[in-house]
Amino acid sequence: MQRWRGQEEIPTDWGRCVLTIGVFDGVHRGHTELIGQAVKSGRARGVPTVVMTFDPHPMEVVFPGSHPAMLTTLTRRAELIEELGVDVFLVMPFTADFMKLTPERYVHELLVERLHVVEVVVGENFTFGKKAAGNVEMLRQAGERFGFAVTAMSLVSEQTDGQRVTYSSTYIRSCVDAGDVVAAAEALGRPHRVEGVVVRGDGRGRGLGFPTANVAPPMYSAIPADGVYAAWFTVLGHGPVTGTVIPGERYRAAVSIGTNPTFSGRTRTVEAFVLDTEADLYGQHVALDFVARIRGQEKFDSVDDLIAAMRRDTEQAREILSR
Repeated sequence: MQRWRGQEEIPTDWGRCVLTIGVFDGVHRGHTELIGQAVKSGRARGVPTVVMTFDPHPMEVVFPGSHPAMLTTLTRRAELIEELGVDVFLVMPFTADFMKLTPERYVHELLVERLHVVEVVVGENFTFGKKAAGNVEMLRQAGERFGFAVTAMSLVSEQTDGQRVTYSSTYIRSCVDAGDVVAAAEALGRPHRVEGVVVRGDGRGRGLGFPTANVAPPMYSAIPADGVYAAWFTVLGHGPVTGTVIPGERYRAAVSIGTNPTFSGRTRTVEAFVLDTEADLYGQHVALDFVARIRGQEKFDSVDDLIAAMRRDTEQAREILSR
């Protein structure tokens, strides 16, 4: 899959394509259906499929300070989209100037003159252009004028606990924020992932007999609610690791998220105790794939009570991840 950033990286001799547009944060089940349809159309027409996304998140530019929690890094988004058979991953820098493009200019300058679209596949609630003034009907009218087709797909939803839930990035963020990583995984089609670099903490876990990897996620990462979780731990980098951990292999882990109230902590941390391994992980880029929540954050009366709880947490994580 080719990866382009901005209009300037689109080749001048670029042919026609099928295009789908969106932030695609999370690349959830609704996104995969949309992208899958674009790939299917591209192959039927014998042209490449292009996914166009944006960086930074449009909300941060339109309403500074309102950046939503991100379900996936841009790199992870590209990896997931590549797995769906897409030919080109185009990242458009979402700037103040881009935000001011009228729907007419958006279509003519970008979709027609630069990308030469033969078909555009979008969700039925798709909007575009300055002040989101463009919609699917306007896009269809432009398609009739410039000779491209428009496919608008219904949003993906399912009946859950007596209610119909529409799968969206907003819904998944709410699940993650509540610590319901099972519901988040159902909507995503895979466990919710948090990536980060292992940094040095205060070393308290090692002193308690549970040496943890203190994971520092990127800004705006969607972090599950405070508590203890069963998760898969993977070293993503390919640099040398001292110990028994092999980069790319996944390992069972018990992950604690919170402020360590037993020790009157104030800083929120993500700490992973990787089961059955020993390794120097400092500086490694790692991923945590959350499978289940074991319990909420608790303040214990003594260190001995905390250690006993950590032992129970570890065994529960081992059992959950062994199923």
